[in-house]
Amino acid sequence: MRDRFLYYILFVSLLAASSCTEPYALQTNTYEDALVVEATLTNEFKKQEIRLTKTTRLEESAPAIETGAIVFVTDNMGNSYDFEESNGKYLSTTEFEALPGRIYQLHITTANGKSYTSTQEKLTTVNEMQSIIPSVVTRDGVRGVEMNVNSYDPTNTSKYYRYEYEETYKIIAPQWDDEKAILAPLVPGQPHQGILVVPRVGETRTCYTTKNSDEILLASTTGLSEDRVTFPIRFISNQNYIITHRYSILVRQYVQNLAAYTFYKTLKKISGNGSILSQTQPGYFNGNLKCTENPDEKVIGFFDVTTVSSKRIFFNYSDLFPGEPLPPYFTDCTIREFKFCFDQTADPACKGAALISIVGSGDLVYVDSSGNDTFFYMVAPPCGDCTRFSSNIKPPFWID
Repeated sequence: MRDRFLYYILFVSLLAASSCTEPYALQTNTYEDALVVEATLTNEFKKQEIRLTKTTRLEESAPAIETGAIVFVTDNMGNSYDFEESNGKYLSTTEFEALPGRIYQLHITTANGKSYTSTQEKLTTVNEMQSIIPSVVTRDGVRGVEMNVNSYDPTNTSKYYRYEYEETYKIIAPQWDDEKAILAPLVPGQPHQGILVVPRVGETRTCYTTKNSDEILLASTTGLSEDRVTFPIRFISNQNYIITHRYSILVRQYVQNLAAYTFYKTLKKISGNGSILSQTQPGYFNGNLKCTENPDEKVIGFFDVTTVSSKRIFFNYSDLFPGEPLPPYFTDCTIREFKFCFDQTADPACKGAALISIVGSGDLVYVDSSGNDTFFYMVAPPCGDCTRFSSNIKPPFWID
């Protein structure tokens, strides 16, 4: 979701519509500096987090972090919770949780002396997620696994939901070998370096990749006879390599009030997929924050006080697709042969110089060689060493 939020920040200024088909370097026509606030206070006992940035021009690659601000949250019981700057965000100095019946308000004073406050917000209904169920379905002609979040509020007071997920998947390099090729030291008098095959050190065959959802996922039960959610949180094709071995998804369910839901629904609409130069142009819309000195000043964002629940599931490919071929790997793993010799006049198959260059640069990795080291077999790095694009550290939550 944060990527979507940043997308909105990046294009917050209205763009002039254009019918040109020629490549054009977009630049901001008009620009208005505004504070951007991402603040979700939850009923989790933890250090709460708030992000402050500034709007950016189209030609800028990333939003500027608002540093040096004074940030705190108050409640109607006279408590004040201070936040301190830490690694590009603001964390509460102590752990605390939003409590039912309390009224919370966010206060911000920026380094240039401007003050901002939110509306007073109450914690939403506590509604625990019931389950996440994976099932094999065909969507738009594509067969795969769909994960549905199930939730039910018998009091019929939750109504509005926002979801985030974090997925982690196990990767096994398909052309891994327990040895690797390295360049031998250059011996004086010899025209070429040699190639040594030595044991690998460290885990390079099995890795784990974790990715967060990057879209705004919303559900509402208004208009339904009961407050029951069955929400398709994620669909993955059975040809996607990320479910080849073992896959896990952690889903977080936020129960929102109508104002927060409306804000995120509008944000989703204006930051949706499609051409930037389309009829739907990103622009400013109100959240629940304002500048105390100048109520007409634009402030982007929302102070959300919400209950949250989470669940994690694991599954193997064979659990859902028993006996079926595994998905193809994400890249070409064709093994390439290199004859380690140098006189191409005598033998056009000689590729010694190319092999030395490849081993030195790491452009390919070793998978095998002939007994006399005449031939070396190499493959694309992700095929033989998963640490080239992933982490070999098993997450603490991982269960095999």
